[in-house]
This record gives sequence, C-alpha cells and structure tokens, in this order.
Amino acid sequence: MLAPEESIDECKEAFYLYDRRGDKRVECSQIGDVLRALGTNPTEGEISKIIRNLDPASTGIKRVSFEEFFPVYQNLRDRKKKSGVDPEYFIECLRVFDRNCNGLVNASELRHVLRSLGDKLTAEELDQLLVGFEDNQGQVMYEEFVKHIMSG
Repeated sequence: MLAPEESIDECKEAFYLYDRRGDKRVECSQIGDVLRALGTNPTEGEISKIIRNLDPASTGIKRVSFEEFFPVYQNLRDRKKKSGVDPEYFIECLRVFDRNCNGLVNASELRHVLRSLGDKLTAEELDQLLVGFEDNQGQVMYEEFVKHIMSG
C-alpha cells in the first residue's frame, strides 16, 4: 500500500533531518530516532530487528537511503495500525491508580509504572512524554494522556 504523496513528503523530510553528511543517507543507528519522529514509536526489540535486516553484517557503519528506509517505515506503520490496541484498555489499566475517581493519577506513580513495565524508559524520555500533561500539583489526566500517546 502506497502512502499519499503528503505522507511520503513528510517521511522524507523527517528522514533527511537525520542526514548529517548531506548524502541523502542516515546511519542505521539513527533509524529508531527517525521512526519515532514519524510517530511509529517502535520498541527497542523492533529497532534491533530492523537494524539487523538493514545491516546484516552488523558493521554499525552502514548508511541507509530513503528508498531502503521507506518500506521499513510503511511496514511498521501498517503493523501498528493492524495491532488494533484499543486506548480504552490502557485507560482502564491506569484507572487502578485513580484513587479519587476524578480522572487524575499521580505523575510520580505514572512515571514509576512507565519506567518499570515494557521497554524501559529513561527519566528524560518520561519527561518528554509527560510534557503538557502534568499539572502544577503533579497530577496527570490519564485519559487525555493515553489518547494523545496512542494517536501517534
């Protein structure tokens, strides 16, 4: 399935932002960053597999063209869409931490959960993730947070 022209242009723009040499190629080690910039949010395991496929010799120095990258991006994007993970599932999971049944969870508890489960996030990644969602009392509106994160 081909992406609409505007999606291809958006993808190229993000890809070329990571081209440090001006040769229209990106280092394999930056593929995860490019994919995240495009909103696919791959896991570390997915990134490792993608890099192994793009650089089978594991040289660590391979540079990837947009033509090599785009099918990888499309595949990951389409798989993520097909996975059909419902935001309501995550909202229900976080509701356990909503002690006052007011739609808010403690940001430090949310940080702990996000740091402990699945792909381990760094403090910096958590800070970036919660920007704009944590209020001045250290609370997060979790429904809004989940819907934003899951919308890509």
